[in-house]
Amino acid sequence: MAAAHSFARGDAGGSASSYILCMNRRTALAAPFVLLALALPAQAEKLSLATLSDYLNSLTTAESRFTQFNADGSRAEGQIFIKRPGRVRFEYAPPDRNLVLAAGGQVAIFDGKSNQPPEQYPLKRTPLNLILGDKVNLGRSKMVVGHTEAGGATRVLAQDPEHPEYGTIELVFTDSPVALREWIITDDAGNQTRVTLDDLVRGKDYPPSLFNVTMEVDRRK
Repeated sequence: MAAAHSFARGDAGGSASSYILCMNRRTALAAPFVLLALALPAQAEKLSLATLSDYLNSLTTAESRFTQFNADGSRAEGQIFIKRPGRVRFEYAPPDRNLVLAAGGQVAIFDGKSNQPPEQYPLKRTPLNLILGDKVNLGRSKMVVGHTEAGGATRVLAQDPEHPEYGTIELVFTDSPVALREWIITDDAGNQTRVTLDDLVRGKDYPPSLFNVTMEVDRRK
């Protein structure tokens, strides 16, 4: 009986020792993976559509240097002026005298090498209209068709839900603070134009003449 008790105690002790040894081995094997997980940076979260809508609606006026990359491989630089809702001015740097104006629901493209009147078309036919509207709501049904985070930036792919054939605009934002950094417009033919922005300067006041197509035509005569 004593032997039986001794055997039982010994068996229990042996089982416990084996269990502890096994756990120590598992802990040792798992340790490198735990350390690796701790060493990796935390996955950044994408900015919500509500946050981005609020930010865009706060851009009543803004300006920035920009660089434009065209579908044919050419590149241009200049200054952009934004006055929401519905107004934007792209002044291209010399030697170009090219200018793009949006106001009154129209986009006017001035060719710096021509004395002809500007080419014009409705603003609503360009995806840029989606961020120049009176009230931006990226949560609108079928407007956003892509919403991702990559490399510390939130990317939003949007379209006119009523006219997806007009093309798309991909907006790229950074956080802390929230800022619009670039956009990529894909037109109805599949051509892409990418515009990158320097830091946006907000809150300046611009005269109405800065966005007046008729006055710009007269200035260029």
